[in-house]
Amino acid sequence: MRLAAKNRGRNAFWIALATPGIIWLAVLFIVPFYAVLSIAMGKLNQLYEAPVAVWNPTSWSSSNVIDVWRDLFGSASFAGPIAARTIIYVAIASLLCLVIGYPAAYFVARFAGRRKGLFLVLMIAPFWISYMMRMLAWIDLLSTGGYVNKVLGWVGISPVNWLGGSSVTVVLGLVYGYIPYLILVLYAGLDRINPALIEAGRDLGLGRIRTFVHVTLPLSRQPILTGLLITVLPMLGDYYTNQMLSGAASTSMIGNLIQGQLGTPGLEGQGAVLSLLLLLVLLVPMVYYVIATNREAAT
Repeated sequence: MRLAAKNRGRNAFWIALATPGIIWLAVLFIVPFYAVLSIAMGKLNQLYEAPVAVWNPTSWSSSNVIDVWRDLFGSASFAGPIAARTIIYVAIASLLCLVIGYPAAYFVARFAGRRKGLFLVLMIAPFWISYMMRMLAWIDLLSTGGYVNKVLGWVGISPVNWLGGSSVTVVLGLVYGYIPYLILVLYAGLDRINPALIEAGRDLGLGRIRTFVHVTLPLSRQPILTGLLITVLPMLGDYYTNQMLSGAASTSMIGNLIQGQLGTPGLEGQGAVLSLLLLLVLLVPMVYYVIATNREAAT
């Protein structure tokens, strides 16, 4: 009886401790989510071309959903290519982030030694500068008279119009903007790998490459999934990178489309629907991550 009462008291303590966070999430997520849903399933004031939120679910209208579906998959679709372009950009950018970030994180975790603190500071340094300032720095570097074109001129290559609607520039901007998140997560995971396991692989006759492939890489699968999840989610909704480094319709992403619709009278409801659809798409990798994590924990 005393043990049961003690457990109940302990559970009550943790519930009370979690209550402020739960209320905070309810206020800042559930309430705004329902407001967006009410606008997405609401109506349009034809006189003022303003969205009318419908809070009662029994009075919801599907007109905005139908319009967005036609924009995405209809015969005269214009949003479908933008969505496909976003997926391609994010896939390439996330792969580049992994290819560039994994060796950097691996080096710091395994070979930095006493300089590990210095390298950690250097990895965290990009977070001290706002995303906008970093993109403005890229504009200076990639402009016609910027340092990148100057270096190309030294080797006999004519200046490249990097900021004139180039897909390469947008993808590299995404990599530059979000790779610190991936590197930090990878470092945290790689640093927790028991060195004895790696040494055991070496003692069993595996070379450096085979030890990495058969020991280190499988053990870093969870950090890779976590890092890619943290990187991919904001990339899919990103609109600022393309707006700053390109601004061309040929490189626009789904975030740019949502921003444009939310700022256009009469299209706010469709923008809300697109935002909710993007949220559903983002749930797919999150669910996969949870399932994969539970499977690893079970084994």
